[in-house]
Amino acid sequence: MLKLLLASQNPGKLIEMKFILQDLPIEIITPADLGLDLHVEENGQTYASNAALKAKAFMQASGLIALGDDSGLEVDALDGAPGLFSARYAPGPNADDGDRRNFLLKNLLPHPRPWTARFRATVAIAQPNGEIHFSEGVCEGEIIPEERGDGGFGYDPIFCLSDTACTMAELPEEKKNHLSHRARALAKARPVLLKLL
Repeated sequence: MLKLLLASQNPGKLIEMKFILQDLPIEIITPADLGLDLHVEENGQTYASNAALKAKAFMQASGLIALGDDSGLEVDALDGAPGLFSARYAPGPNADDGDRRNFLLKNLLPHPRPWTARFRATVAIAQPNGEIHFSEGVCEGEIIPEERGDGGFGYDPIFCLSDTACTMAELPEEKKNHLSHRARALAKARPVLLKLL
């Protein structure tokens, strides 16, 4: 059976990716399963380059095919920010998800609503032979000024999807894992994984 290492230390992402890929005939492995504690510096200029940095680092450390992803929230009123810096957007070394949401809303206050936005994710699958496959998923919506829902993570409580009246955090996990940017990127990666089988 094909072994696939998820190249992430983010618990929320790992849960999502395992759920989305669970029906594939592959053995999904997390870094914790191998005792791997890698922290890859995300210094690429694009989501694809950051996803590839993670996938390659974990593939080289394990010898396994590795799947990395990078994603961000792009807000039109802020010229696409926070974008690549979504996870490091709020000032201070100990900023958490709540701090990042509050900082984003503070920066949006001077701008008229609606605050249109999208989540974008790129997935990279790195093979030991050096090949890397990419796929991208996008999810359109808008930022709302108050948090709603207690699911998800990151900016989910203030991101309202275009095709539902719900925030990402209000969606049941199963529905989110069909509609999210990460789900869409992974759906496009499925043919590559099936070919590797």
